[in-house]
Amino acid sequence: MKKTKKTGSMKLRTRLANGGIYALLTTMSIIWLLPLAWLVLMSFKAEKGAWHDYVMPKGYTFDNYIALFTETDLFNYPRWFMNTLIVAICTCILSTLLLLMISYAFSRLRFPSRRKIMNVGLILGMFPGFMTMIAVYHILKAVGLDQSLVSLVLVYSTGGALNYFIAKGFFDTIPKSLDEAAMLDGATKNDIFWKITLPLSKPIVIYTALTSFIAPWVDFIFVSVIMKDNYQNYTLAVGLYRMLERENIFEWFTRFCAGAVIVAIPITILFIKMQKYYVEGVTGGATKG
Repeated sequence: MKKTKKTGSMKLRTRLANGGIYALLTTMSIIWLLPLAWLVLMSFKAEKGAWHDYVMPKGYTFDNYIALFTETDLFNYPRWFMNTLIVAICTCILSTLLLLMISYAFSRLRFPSRRKIMNVGLILGMFPGFMTMIAVYHILKAVGLDQSLVSLVLVYSTGGALNYFIAKGFFDTIPKSLDEAAMLDGATKNDIFWKITLPLSKPIVIYTALTSFIAPWVDFIFVSVIMKDNYQNYTLAVGLYRMLERENIFEWFTRFCAGAVIVAIPITILFIKMQKYYVEGVTGGATKG
């Protein structure tokens, strides 16, 4: 009888604890989703302006979305969207290749000053990127690449290559016996990387590609410094910000909200489709057991 009462008491405490956790998670979810819901709501608002003395819009319309792609004299949203997409895709490809090759080299190869180079890369990666943006701008200007999309790809790709520690840790989980067996069969280091290691590293490849794609999609600082007044080469982050300037905010605030919703769609789809591999890239390994 005592054992039954003790078991029942433990079950009750477990249920109460789980109920508290669920309540906390529900509250946090509401707090997190509320701004997103408000953004979507404002993107359909028919009234102009950023502030009103009421919460719910009095009218709803799709005109805010239509105007983004039709009224391009002042804010060329389609051009900025394509700029962002091109930079993100190119950066994703180049940065992923660089980062994976660097990570593989540090994981598998042993060469003089290897540890020192890794430590230098780790220290440099700790400094915020904006600390070097003026120097980077003047270097790009000296070689004639300022205010170009190529400069953005180079900046994002080379900067992203410093974040190699996660990929290196993943490669460290792949048994070296696979490399040794392949070398006995006549495979080169190059063959091992492309034909053995990468096929076993799908999670980290996808994780690296996602993070490389997101960086230029959301960055504002480097674009605003590098592009200056080159209106046609703006990316969405800078272009959308221009809609919120004092002289534009009344007319363009709801269109800004519509633009922000559209910006979020590709990233949301990517994370929904690739969430499993994204988590495995951070926490998992190539083999288990």
